[in-house]
Amino acid sequence: MKIAEFLFRRDTRAPMLALMFSSLACAALVGGRIAWTGNVRYTFLLWNLFLAWLPLFFALLATEFSRRAGRHDWRFAALAAAWLAFFPNAPYIFTDLIHLTRDFYRFFWVDLSLLLLCALTGFLLGFVSLYLMQAVVTRLYGRMLGWFFVAGVAALVGFGTTLGRFMRFNSWDVLTRPLTLSKSIGAWVANPASDPSGLSFAMFFAVFFFVAHVMLYALTQLPRPDQLAPGAKPTSAGKDGKPSAKECGGP
Repeated sequence: MKIAEFLFRRDTRAPMLALMFSSLACAALVGGRIAWTGNVRYTFLLWNLFLAWLPLFFALLATEFSRRAGRHDWRFAALAAAWLAFFPNAPYIFTDLIHLTRDFYRFFWVDLSLLLLCALTGFLLGFVSLYLMQAVVTRLYGRMLGWFFVAGVAALVGFGTTLGRFMRFNSWDVLTRPLTLSKSIGAWVANPASDPSGLSFAMFFAVFFFVAHVMLYALTQLPRPDQLAPGAKPTSAGKDGKPSAKECGGP
């Protein structure tokens, strides 16, 4: 499948275009800040956004293999594992707000707006990828297990974000520093009370992520504008009579 056709299927075209628009806006604002201030301090946001795109790419590939094969082979398992490893990068950008805590300075509100837009974009990239993977789990095992899956991913997000922000690990360390990563995780799991701030952050961030996912998921259940038109019959099919993304396997 050509990359353009893969990324812009009819059922994912609108969110993909919106996410690309938001990412380009973030890149333009980072470039504008550099030109305005002569400071390249926030270029790391571009790398973080790239990392936030990876789980969505893996989720799209995984769901495509799931649709085509009708069963889950090693390719689906590998893509799902890659998605899970990189997924915490999507909401992680919210923790970059720590860069604003040093002091109040001339460009504080500019930087706050920039960081919030990048964080929101990363979070929504994660939401779409989790929505797709939740759809696969729901189709196979039912709606209840689909939500248990989301809760488990939320716990992973809290833990993974703690690893990244407090222990300074990243997703690549699974391949580049597996022993160091496993030892650090083992030590933290064995005695989480040794770092109460990290433990409380992991728990609160997991709750934040889960609640936000529930709210965004609820918004996907709203009827489309054409279904609210006078005289329109309540149906999930589009104007062309084709089934909606939800009917094609969405959660």
